[in-house]
Amino acid sequence: MRLHDVRTRRSADDFPRSEHFAWHIAEVAADPVAVPADTEAMVLNRIIDNAAVSSAAAIRRPVTAARAQALAHPVAVNGAKVFGVHGNYSAEWAAWANGVAVRELDFHDTFLAAEYSHPGDNIPALVAVAQQSGIGGADLIRGVATAYEIQIDLAKGICLHEHKIDHIAHLGPSVAAGIGTMLRLDTETIYQAVGQALHLTTATRQSRKGHISSWKAFAPAWAGKVGIEAVDRAMRGEGAPAPIWEGEDGVIAWLLSGPEHVYRVPLPEPGEPKRAILDSYTKEHSAEYQSQALIDLARRLQERIGDPDRVASIVLHTSHHTHYVIGTGSNDPQKFDPNASRETLDHSIMYIFAVALQDGAWHHERSYAPERARRPDTVALWQKISTREDPEWTRRYHSTDPAEQAFGGRAEITLRNGEVIVDEIAVADAHPLGARPFGRAQYVAKFLELSEEVVDAAERQRFLSVVQGLAEVRAGRLGALNIVIDPSVLALARTIPAGIFG
Repeated sequence: MRLHDVRTRRSADDFPRSEHFAWHIAEVAADPVAVPADTEAMVLNRIIDNAAVSSAAAIRRPVTAARAQALAHPVAVNGAKVFGVHGNYSAEWAAWANGVAVRELDFHDTFLAAEYSHPGDNIPALVAVAQQSGIGGADLIRGVATAYEIQIDLAKGICLHEHKIDHIAHLGPSVAAGIGTMLRLDTETIYQAVGQALHLTTATRQSRKGHISSWKAFAPAWAGKVGIEAVDRAMRGEGAPAPIWEGEDGVIAWLLSGPEHVYRVPLPEPGEPKRAILDSYTKEHSAEYQSQALIDLARRLQERIGDPDRVASIVLHTSHHTHYVIGTGSNDPQKFDPNASRETLDHSIMYIFAVALQDGAWHHERSYAPERARRPDTVALWQKISTREDPEWTRRYHSTDPAEQAFGGRAEITLRNGEVIVDEIAVADAHPLGARPFGRAQYVAKFLELSEEVVDAAERQRFLSVVQGLAEVRAGRLGALNIVIDPSVLALARTIPAGIFG
């Protein structure tokens, strides 16, 4: 890997395009390097993972709304597929609908470093373009490997959240780069697409603050849709603002750390395989990633505590991010509101820890049900929980050593009789270094569990067969990656009002 120094340049500086960071990303995307076997295997795992969570979310309101928008954009031939239904649709709208389905439950993969990311958000956009473009499985795998590489490398080197910029600003460029690899575009075209995609996906983090709405699920789908459109324009010869990161009025100068700051971002050298997907990890529980390990800790502590009514107070000592984004450091009263939205409860570690401690489990629907959030004993326990930043947990969160990196914390539970119970956990059980790391069998099991009441058995097995032989799927046959759901199941979705598109 090569570390690139990325900083603001004055318009009067001699700064050739070949030194622009977007150009370096485009060079990585255009590099025809082979995909290693372990990278390919993990790409397949994440396609299965996305299908699992999409199945579980298929009739939820945001997914139903996005699907209705997509279905208003059919194409006669050579279109993309919308999850759950037959037909051909415009790729950017299929990516939109499928991206919302993937993101709605906050239940797929994650990578955390200087910035956070859900790199599985790249997959719906790339699959949609692959289907419409008529390419084969091997090229799709190459594109997904690039998209993960770029988003994860950006997350390693450039922090967005400290400037209240949402993490989709890394997703737009990674989608554009991944599509560039997949379609075997030249460096110039990918460079322009990356610049356009970044320019159009810089949004504030209010989508994850205060009253969190369904836009949290739509935001990555928006970035995927924008990435597709950016590539389309670039292929037609249209350009982008440049240099997009380093310009005098660019992203670093005005949205991030300013003209004096130097970001150091890793990218593969020419000929170096793209392996970043192996640094990411999926979720066993449908909740913000920083809560994954703490859910496992709560489940472990349940037996030691017994009756949760014995608890006087709980303090979770954890990282800066966990404390300030999903903990009491956020100063969000909504995180203690029994009437809060599912999206808000998903970003309240106090609520999540309380429910996991009481139930000894976590469920993507039951744990968020309004009647569950309003249960008096849950509300009482919830109010007793607080978080504190611990410098050591913050240091481990940002460690670049995988063996030391940690996303958990330490729980100090004081009982009414004065007894104090202390326990800690570094990583979630499903993490590659956790107690029960996910492999292919676990991804398949997650898919079978989440799709059981949504997709019939024959369709589930057909899909798994296609994915596990993806490298051999011939050009024009990637529509087989779509899962079709019985219309009677989709009919159970709540009726939503019509919009502009019908």
